[in-house]
Amino acid sequence: MKKLLITGGSGFIGTNLIENILFSNQYEILNLDIARPKIQSHISIWKAVDIRNLELLEKTIKDFNPHIVIHLAARTDLNGKTIEDYDTNTLGVSNLIEILNNLKSLESVVFASSMYVCEPGYIPKNYEDYKPHTIYGISKVETEKIIKSTELNFTWTIIRPTSIWGPWFSEPYADFFKIVMSKKYFHMGSKACSKTYGYIDNTVFQIIAIINAIPEKINKKVFYLGDFPAYNISEWADEIAQSIGIKIPRIPYSLFKLAGWCGDFLKLIGIKFPMTSFRLKNMTTDNVHDLKPILKIAQGLPISRIEGVQRTIVWIGGMKN
Repeated sequence: MKKLLITGGSGFIGTNLIENILFSNQYEILNLDIARPKIQSHISIWKAVDIRNLELLEKTIKDFNPHIVIHLAARTDLNGKTIEDYDTNTLGVSNLIEILNNLKSLESVVFASSMYVCEPGYIPKNYEDYKPHTIYGISKVETEKIIKSTELNFTWTIIRPTSIWGPWFSEPYADFFKIVMSKKYFHMGSKACSKTYGYIDNTVFQIIAIINAIPEKINKKVFYLGDFPAYNISEWADEIAQSIGIKIPRIPYSLFKLAGWCGDFLKLIGIKFPMTSFRLKNMTTDNVHDLKPILKIAQGLPISRIEGVQRTIVWIGGMKN
């Protein structure tokens, strides 16, 4: 049985990935994360390790001696003020590479980046074309540059998860479900953008397909992960609403702009408001990514959007109880 090391396995994607792989019983797994696992059965394969702590990280990894590594550990919120606030992303990957490059048993590594290496709506010319719009995005650009500029002694792949949702998720995508389900969501006039989202089980399916692929198909390559085709946001919101027997009203877009301005002002004085101009722009800007490369590795999707919505609503209900 091969050994699989997952960093950040207590996070949203990591939790679902571990749950899937544990069920398949194909790998011996170790999860390194500063956070405690969300699922009790994952405790036995977890060690509390900060990837910025080179000495502890090195000892733990060498003791485990993995064949495959999936690096998910990162700071992913948008609240940081400087690039130093995201040293988990930059220093963390540098530490990891330094250690992994000296492991003789290591076969392949999957490094998680982000779609936010480019701002929403920007279509990159290639995978070295970056245009981040947040400090978090800048940190992920630096992460990718560290990986690509280092001579690595193993097969490596970079993944850029898009807007992933489903059980065990948190804000902002959990907020989308909760707002719709609480009847606080409104269609923005005739505005209806399309975006690449991904249901978590489909994303896990794509990650597993990568680690099972032959090296020639994945080595030194970058893959966006998500569902296809892109989602029409209004249609998706209606599917969520219909699943719980409600209907979404439509109000003028001008009112959303006004709410965004109000949110901007309240943010300046330290008051959190559900709408800002930044969030409104994200909500109304098409953001569709090229998924053709991952489709060559992971053909089809195991879970439809409707089924994903139903599973997510059941999970949200269970978390409330």
